[in-house]
Amino acid sequence: MGPVLLHANRIKVASHDSIPVVAHLTGILMERWFPIETPRLLLREIRAEDEDDVHEYASDPCVSRFDLWGPNTREKTHEVITRWLKIHEEWPRDESHLAVELRSEQKRIGSVSLYVKDRKNASAYIGYVFNRRYWNRGYATEAAGALLDSAFRVLRLHRIWATCDTRNIASARVMEKLGMRREAHFIEDVFQKGEWRDSYLYAILADEWFRLKSGG
Repeated sequence: MGPVLLHANRIKVASHDSIPVVAHLTGILMERWFPIETPRLLLREIRAEDEDDVHEYASDPCVSRFDLWGPNTREKTHEVITRWLKIHEEWPRDESHLAVELRSEQKRIGSVSLYVKDRKNASAYIGYVFNRRYWNRGYATEAAGALLDSAFRVLRLHRIWATCDTRNIASARVMEKLGMRREAHFIEDVFQKGEWRDSYLYAILADEWFRLKSGG
């Protein structure tokens, strides 16, 4: 069974065979494809009241160590939340930032993002970040997996990719657990926090995802 998709006050279980091809090769779905509920998490749109939880991890140097951004000041976090809320006023759209809420605590512990980069070729980029207090519990894999599943089953995307600093072993491990393959090792491709870094690029195709989920 796929993740439960909550649409317009009704619950719908994602099924590859039952979802109409309303967004094939466009990356656009006229009906919102979230929130998404998993066994432990709720993936939903960002809200203004999430700012304190966001800043808790966005201001942590350990969380942003291998990223271009951060650690954030309170002003920077507010700026980012404001920009995301502005983006979320648009629909349909190619960029979505979802809060990851731990259902047992009703606390926002991270976020996942989807960027449709190429509608013609139905490809998108994903990203994720989590509060350090909740690392090593499988939440990143659970949330990113739910995002991948919806992107392939509902949006009918063909290819999804992600990158990370080669030193970010934990992030690379999440992508590998999701079944994504390492397609590239870029040498000094990003100037980050005063130094050049290397990057890994991981990707997975829709057919590969469905085979993985079916146990094939």
